[in-house]
Amino acid sequence: MDLDALQRIKKWHVAHQKDHPVEYHAWDAMLMLWVMGWVGWLPAFTFGAWWAVPMLATAMSAPTLYVAWRVKAHRAQRLRCDWLALR
Repeated sequence: MDLDALQRIKKWHVAHQKDHPVEYHAWDAMLMLWVMGWVGWLPAFTFGAWWAVPMLATAMSAPTLYVAWRVKAHRAQRLRCDWLALR
């Protein structure tokens, strides 16, 4: 997922924050994990914390995994996802 897609989805969540507060906070959590994943690489390599690499890789792909999960739930008609057209 590129930065433009992240920004478009974030703008939608900000615009619809009052209507979809849980979705807004879930997306913020995904973005927080994404940033933590990118920021954590330097300390992991510096201190030789190789055990953290799988967690960092998962955190870096958190927004993509979240969107994939939402697409699957939307197609199965378990959740309605209005921002999918922005992807």
